[in-house]
Amino acid sequence: MSVYLGTFGKVELQRQFDGGTLQSTIDAADVNATQKRFSFDFEHGQLLSGDQIEIKSTDGSSLDFINGYTDTAVKKFIHVDEIDGIRLYETFAHAVNGGKTNAIALATPGNSNPIPIKVIVENSIARLLAQVNSFELNTERETVDTTTLSDEFRSRISTLMSGSGRMSCFWEYTGDTASELPNYLVELSLRTKVGSQFHAKFYIKAAGYNPGGAAARSNDEVFYEFDAVITACAVQFAPDNTVQITADFITTGAVELRMNTFVADDLLKEDSGEIRLDQDSGAKLLLQQDI
Repeated sequence: MSVYLGTFGKVELQRQFDGGTLQSTIDAADVNATQKRFSFDFEHGQLLSGDQIEIKSTDGSSLDFINGYTDTAVKKFIHVDEIDGIRLYETFAHAVNGGKTNAIALATPGNSNPIPIKVIVENSIARLLAQVNSFELNTERETVDTTTLSDEFRSRISTLMSGSGRMSCFWEYTGDTASELPNYLVELSLRTKVGSQFHAKFYIKAAGYNPGGAAARSNDEVFYEFDAVITACAVQFAPDNTVQITADFITTGAVELRMNTFVADDLLKEDSGEIRLDQDSGAKLLLQQDI
């Protein structure tokens, strides 16, 4: 029997929101086409770098502050600077990096009237959380501590609580832009308008971790999957030690244990036989995947 040490686990996070929207307007003074930067009125901390947002005009006007754009809605990744200026990007990595080079070109709005807009946070892709060094998950509802939550939040979320947990990461705010940076947890805890929700997968065994040595078990995956809300976040700092972030959360809804123990890339029929192609032995059946 194999003994599994906690030396190779991972956390996947998918940014979510509680259905709230941000309402504002964009006019010519809000757009700096030279710097590819614009702004609108929203409370600080509600939009975070790396968010994928949809901007939609509420009166049917075209979003012509984006260079060459005539549609009434657009969905892009964003980078938010220190004074809440926004740049638009095609990819998450470019949004985290920021900068003018890869930002989408803007233009001065042609209409003299402000464009009324609503903004929705939408993120459909789960990303690895970088620098995780531990996590814990508790599914006993009675042990959930809600004393630090506001009355409004507690009354709205208390009926959904199913457990609680904590994750700890080495702090990082720039670097591995293919992953979700730990600094996101600190930022997420400050959201109030669009919520601090996330969807998570906590892996106990990930593909590639194979302490038992059996080749057939190398790609097995075992993980917990759930929705959660950040309730508190702390930063531990000492001059002679690593800077770490600890985030507390409560789970909302079911906590499910998932196990993927199928042989990778095999597509089976109901009788467990493999599907064979009437072609040469090197032919493959490809799946279309979202990128």
